[in-house]
Amino acid sequence: MNFDFHTHAKLSKKSDFSISYLEEMAKKALLSGLDGLALTEHFNTKNFHEVYDTLDAHFPYIDGYYDIFGLKVFPGMEVDILEVGHILCIGDLPDVRALREQLVDYTEEESFIPLAELLKLRSSYEMLVIGAHPFRPSTPLKDLDPSLLKQLDAFDLNGKDLHTRGIEENIRDVKLLGVSLDKPVVGGSDTHHFMQYGSVYTILYRSCTNVRELKSAIINRQFTWEVAEDLHERVSEANRLKAILKKKLEV
Repeated sequence: MNFDFHTHAKLSKKSDFSISYLEEMAKKALLSGLDGLALTEHFNTKNFHEVYDTLDAHFPYIDGYYDIFGLKVFPGMEVDILEVGHILCIGDLPDVRALREQLVDYTEEESFIPLAELLKLRSSYEMLVIGAHPFRPSTPLKDLDPSLLKQLDAFDLNGKDLHTRGIEENIRDVKLLGVSLDKPVVGGSDTHHFMQYGSVYTILYRSCTNVRELKSAIINRQFTWEVAEDLHERVSEANRLKAILKKKLEV
């Protein structure tokens, strides 16, 4: 099962959610060879709940995932934390919605939730919690308290960072961080545009239909990951097209 653990369905936090854009993204994800993905939209994106309200209205939710043209889409969100860093929270839809409600007072930069508090909140739910792009200069999660980082389930080998920092350098750094904390490393494209799908992804050794199965596969390291030979081309083109689309929306 080819899986992407870090994806977005909107061009940016400020843009409106478009079902037609999501449908195009899903079709392209399938064409890129993906079987499933985690939809980790930013928790403080414009009208966060609209994303899942719209999905509920258009697609069946089956035992932990949306079936969108045969693509398994697992609910999630990307949460900013006070210490500076991003955390991917993937879970059953009611749990994702409930956790988001508990973060309603933490959506502004000056009031982001501390990691310890987020970890305490997530303990009430069955969730897969991943440290996103830990070596990104703007959000260096790697610098946080190791005792807190050890409470995460995995770290994100991120398509954007593989492009900007260099493939070999980023793989080396994230793998070493994972080894030092005894945590697995999964692949996530961090896409906002379909061209970025397939730049890096996780190959699960078995098909998963809910977050419990996903979490078990990751914790038990029943997976590997793959970086595309044309990663730089995919990410560069995604960035180019994303910029064009955002400019059109601003006109």
